[in-house]
Amino acid sequence: MRYTRVEADGRARWGRVTGDVVELLAASPLEGTPTVTGTTPLATARWLPPVVPPVFYAVGFNYPRHIAHANAATPDRPEVGYRANNALTGHRSPVVRPADVTGRFEAEPELVAVIGATLRHASYDQARAGIFGWTIGNDISARTWQHTDRTFWRAKNSDTFKPMGPWIETDVDALAQTTTLRVNGAVRAAFPTGDMVFDPYDYIVEMSRHLTLHPGDVLWMGAEATCRLEPGDTVDVEISGIGVLSNPVRLECPPERTRP
Repeated sequence: MRYTRVEADGRARWGRVTGDVVELLAASPLEGTPTVTGTTPLATARWLPPVVPPVFYAVGFNYPRHIAHANAATPDRPEVGYRANNALTGHRSPVVRPADVTGRFEAEPELVAVIGATLRHASYDQARAGIFGWTIGNDISARTWQHTDRTFWRAKNSDTFKPMGPWIETDVDALAQTTTLRVNGAVRAAFPTGDMVFDPYDYIVEMSRHLTLHPGDVLWMGAEATCRLEPGDTVDVEISGIGVLSNPVRLECPPERTRP
């Protein structure tokens, strides 16, 4: 199944992609099997992030090639960071580069695990069973801010810096797929999705030793490669078996400021 969230009737609605329509659902599929209350055409759907997570977890340096390129040490255990929900945006919505960003403005294509159960002290098998499905993320980063700020508060978490979608695929072997990053249709990177230092289940086992994961939490799994973006570009992240997340890149038009 492919579950998503779209804007319909002026509000956010859960949906299920079936053929050329999105079936609108009465409730979240994370809470059971909701009834269908209507449909909207797939071609004109206004896509929202497919889930708004209670907690947004993110992994770094989880692909050997990325680690080597950064001249970083290979992690010896799974550790996660956190991101902010305000940074989320949906399929086809613009990524907005702030007017005061200088230097490298980059994309990183990522597999995203969507948690479907309450997990604490999970075994590896329980971690596998606790995944509701998989979606796609694009980790947008402003590198000058990343290297000069004390935290990642704006470099990773500015509005629109975390496109996610277009849907959650529940029936795929996500780690057996290929991730491809394209800019304006040209391939900039392609790599085996599952070529990770630690897989999602390793992370869930380690995380759940110390904290409780809840349905709807998301875990972004890192990327093997990055590429630079400029305003006017269109960036696509494809993970075979899941779909394509596509976003145009725009330059912010800041509001005019008047002297007091």
